[in-house]
Amino acid sequence: MDERVRKHAEVLVDWSARVEAGDNVVLAVGPDAHELAVAVAETLGSRGANLLATYSSGEITRTYLRAHDGDFEENPAHELALVEQADVYLSLGGGRNTSATADVPGATRQAYNSARAGIRETRLDTRWVSTVHPTRSLAQQANMAYEAYQEFAYNAILRDWESLAEEMARLKQLLDDGSEVRLVSTDTDLTMRIDDRTAVNSAASVVYDSHNLPSGEVFTAPYATEGTVTFDVPMTLHGDAVRNVRLEFEAGEVVEYDAEQGADVIAEIIDTDDGARRLGELGIGMNRGIDRYTDNILFDEKMGETVHLALGRAYDANLPEGESGNESAIHVDMITDVSEDSRLEIDGEVVQRNGRFRWEDGFE
Repeated sequence: MDERVRKHAEVLVDWSARVEAGDNVVLAVGPDAHELAVAVAETLGSRGANLLATYSSGEITRTYLRAHDGDFEENPAHELALVEQADVYLSLGGGRNTSATADVPGATRQAYNSARAGIRETRLDTRWVSTVHPTRSLAQQANMAYEAYQEFAYNAILRDWESLAEEMARLKQLLDDGSEVRLVSTDTDLTMRIDDRTAVNSAASVVYDSHNLPSGEVFTAPYATEGTVTFDVPMTLHGDAVRNVRLEFEAGEVVEYDAEQGADVIAEIIDTDDGARRLGELGIGMNRGIDRYTDNILFDEKMGETVHLALGRAYDANLPEGESGNESAIHVDMITDVSEDSRLEIDGEVVQRNGRFRWEDGFE
């Protein structure tokens, strides 16, 4: 086994999920993530955790959803019980086809997601972490040779997370102390309120309320959004290509939208429910181990010199105790490149210009 796979498993179990002896761990394994699953199982066994592995396949999901009449039972008891009894939920992505569910009707997908809202909320109460095993399908999606993609993925995953957490804490403090964020670039001028919110230093560990590996972002839950934003980073949403999405906000809600490609996908997303028309997240990428776009949101949204916004659900970690933020059955991230002709302001003060933070060399 490639030693990097074992290191990936150790970072996932020890740094990210903080697994302890006696923890009940659900391990959801993608079709081509077998090797990482073996390494994770070995690590969990050596830590004295209780393991239940499940098989997670986009092709199985596609077949099930296309065959179903769309009238889904809400929060099936057997599935809910599984996550209710879990202390830790680890998801190992690594499918054979990154567009496996592309031909599932939008209405069916919406109904399925809405019917499992309670299961999703319960899973989010565990120490859950999502990661991916570098596979040939992901390499192909990124337009990279498999060996080059492996190198890319491990550069992003096997970081000095403690050092990066210290750097990201500087931005977290600025956001925690701020009231308004403004993002300005050639095709974007957007303001968002962030007062009474707590930013998350997403350093790839549940200790930081961070649930992705790799991570490397600072995010908060904006509201009262006004203005226009263009997402110029190509992406795949619901299995379909989406390019140059433009959203216009008034009084916190999307009032107009367009896209160079995939406008129908954006329409499907914002029609999911009322919360899908509002933002649930403002995230600022800080992982410079990610140096190119790969059409994989797990990596792309963490890339340095990018900002992403998510339509839909806000995370409880950003909200005051007892307060509900934006609620939705979805959380869909979209990304804009801020490496040129852009600035990020907090209460009128520029904290990032052309991708460089004010404490970095090259900030002008």
